[in-house]
Amino acid sequence: MTPELRHHSPTVHAAYNDLVSLLLDETAAEIKGTPTARHRNGRVYWYDRYRIGDDVNERYLGEDSAAMRGRVDRHKELNEKRLERRRERARLVRLLRGERFLGMDNATGSLVGALAKAGVFRLGGVLVGTNAFRLYEGELGIRLGYDETATTNDIDIASFERLSLAIGETVLPSMDEVFANLDFSPVGSLDKARVWRWRQSKSQTLVEFLTPSFADEEGLRELPALGVAAQSLHFLNYLISDPIPAAAVYRDGILVHIPRPEKFAIHKLIVADRRSEGPDSNKARKDLMQAELMMSFLAQDRPTDLLEAYEDAVSRGPKWEERLTRSLKRSQKATELITSVQ
Repeated sequence: MTPELRHHSPTVHAAYNDLVSLLLDETAAEIKGTPTARHRNGRVYWYDRYRIGDDVNERYLGEDSAAMRGRVDRHKELNEKRLERRRERARLVRLLRGERFLGMDNATGSLVGALAKAGVFRLGGVLVGTNAFRLYEGELGIRLGYDETATTNDIDIASFERLSLAIGETVLPSMDEVFANLDFSPVGSLDKARVWRWRQSKSQTLVEFLTPSFADEEGLRELPALGVAAQSLHFLNYLISDPIPAAAVYRDGILVHIPRPEKFAIHKLIVADRRSEGPDSNKARKDLMQAELMMSFLAQDRPTDLLEAYEDAVSRGPKWEERLTRSLKRSQKATELITSVQ
């Protein structure tokens, strides 16, 4: 049964959005040298170009947007107020915790914080799965509880291989160092030379790296910017294109990127059908529950976004439409919600 839809107050929703804005400001405040735009493959990316001795270095900042340009223009001003913003972020996190936001536990928060500090999300990583679902509480103003739809021991991070190749920078410290410092060990795979999963012994937290598959097979691919291998998956390109910034409620807040909520909801319908074919029937049920909850809100508050996300997925080919159709047959609620926005 899908949990009842509840909402946070407008004041709390505004506090969350303020936290995201302050975290985004921090990315510009870290600029050491001259912000420089680079044109690659028809897109524009911003870099911090600075000198250390005789060497010129470039640090990737993100893809071009009006908001990015505004922060770049104000980077000196933002740098001068870093301590003030940090204290305000801490205040906002306390407020959100007081309103029972789903904060990250220590095992998850410490790892996600370490990944963010190393540059995983700055260099194209997108948090997906249930940990992303929990963060829609802030983006959508939905009040979630600690039920089965929002609990997990898995941390899934996805990125595009082509973006990872184009950035020209790698995480620092390396993922091997990050995981070793937090007592994570590599999980073996058929390809022993490439690691894409790590598990922490004390908490059993499992971290997986994923990337879209544009070929018939779903093998391992390299993500050079993140310095890891990744399991390639069909349908994932739809989910992680055009991600949005989000704030994890842990310490003074952690800036991550998550899929757009309407794409997350529709992708969950696709994943639910895929999982129903194998041993993951319990996960398939959880996927449907997450999709139904997200769709319930979107149908009320963002109906056009939900409809366009559904139409986009259906338009991508018969395999996409078949999986969506089968999941909708399993969920009367999801069917009613899609019908309501058409």
